Amino acid sequence: MYSKTFKDHLANPRNAGELSDANATGEETNPVCGDRLRLSLRVHDGVIEAVNFLAYGCPPTLVCGSVLTELITGKTVEESMLLKRDDLVAAVGGLPARKQHAAALAIETLRSAIENKNSGGKPAFLTQRLSELLG
Repeated sequence: MYSKTFKDHLANPRNAGELSDANATGEETNPVCGDRLRLSLRVHDGVIEAVNFLAYGCPPTLVCGSVLTELITGKTVEESMLLKRDDLVAAVGGLPARKQHAAALAIETLRSAIENKNSGGKPAFLTQRLSELLG
C-alpha cells in the first residue's frame, strides 16, 4: 500500500527536530484529525539553506514533513512556494486518498513559515492588518 520511499522516511526521518538558528517558522494543525506540523527554516538571500520539522500525528504527516525538507533544501523561496500538494504526494510515492491531507498540511505549513519570514516573524495577516490600522 505504501511506497518504498514512504517506508524509508518513516523508518529514517530526515531533518527531524528544531533548527536552532531558524529565521522562519510555521506551525499548522489539521482541525479535523488534529495532526500538527512545525517547520523551522534558515533562509539566506532568498535560498532555503536548512529546514527541520516536528510532526505530531499519523505516519503520513511525519513522512510528508521529512520528504518536504529534502525537496526544499537548497531551493529558492520562490521555487518552494510553487510546490503543490500533488508534488509532495508524488515525491512520497503516492498516498491513499484518505491520507492526502498530510501533504496538504505540509504545504500549508511551508507557506506559513515563508509568510512569517517575509513579515518579520509575525503572521502575514497580522502585519497587513497593522499596516492598515497605522495607515
